[in-house]
Amino acid sequence: MTQHQGAAFAHTSPFATPGAVTTRFWWVRHAPVPDGGKIYGQRDLSCDCSDAAVFEALARTLPTGSRWVTSPLKRAKETAAAILAAGHADAGCAPELHADFAEQSLGDWQGLDRATFLAERSPSLIAPWFGAVDERAPNGESFMDLLARTRRGVDDCLERHAGRDVVVVAHGGTIRAAIGHALGLTPRDMLVFTTDNCALTRLDHIASEKERGWRVICVNHQPWIGAKGESKLA
Repeated sequence: MTQHQGAAFAHTSPFATPGAVTTRFWWVRHAPVPDGGKIYGQRDLSCDCSDAAVFEALARTLPTGSRWVTSPLKRAKETAAAILAAGHADAGCAPELHADFAEQSLGDWQGLDRATFLAERSPSLIAPWFGAVDERAPNGESFMDLLARTRRGVDDCLERHAGRDVVVVAHGGTIRAAIGHALGLTPRDMLVFTTDNCALTRLDHIASEKERGWRVICVNHQPWIGAKGESKLA
């Protein structure tokens, strides 16, 4: 991690244990998708990467020399490319595509008018989602299915990239699942987290001879706040 990139999150604990292996996951949600008000799930839509200040702020914040991983969906790949093109020192790297980090497949619900669908379903105001956590969309997945493959993808990255910074550009559902997995939450409680477009969530996995587990450094951080003259989160 260089002095200028990732310095704001260069976290040093006074309780650090010699020999412990820390793997730092930098989760970034993709940029906004012009979806016409339709549910998109795993529909492979492009995103809007036109806000230069957002990508410049992310490029300043994310560490250099990282392993870059994205969902295979176009919006995640485009977001990663925009960050790298905004002055990040890792520009030119080829992010690894990881199918386990794709958004939940919403099957036959994809393409439906979102407002009409949600009005008929009346989702929770506290933990909003398209259905109950164990409800599988027709010809699609449930949130539980998404959680299972997100866990599998995280375990795979931990095995192959232990001790590294891992930047993962993915989706709102995937990041909620990763947070909940780290904290040991119930699937319903995972949905209370907000994951805004382009926002950063940092989860560190620490493993030593004594113990292994997760520390949460930040959730839904928006490093462009202030740089764009904004004073608070919306």
